[in-house]
Amino acid sequence: MGISYRKLFELMEIKEIKKFDLRKNGFSPTIVDRLVKNNNVNTSTIIELCKLLDCQPADIMEYVPDEEETSSEN
Repeated sequence: MGISYRKLFELMEIKEIKKFDLRKNGFSPTIVDRLVKNNNVNTSTIIELCKLLDCQPADIMEYVPDEEETSSEN
């Protein structure tokens, strides 16, 4: 999988921020879609999200190893 933004959407829910609010704050629909699909985004996007949510990168994203990576370690 790589990077998961599940924590981002959990934090947004706590802070009552909707995906539409991201768009109102300058995030393009493409970027929002990439976040929803756990695709790669630029570090400048992470910085802007952290500013908006007053948080650290680890609060909004986490590394999730692929199944292939975890099975090869065993």
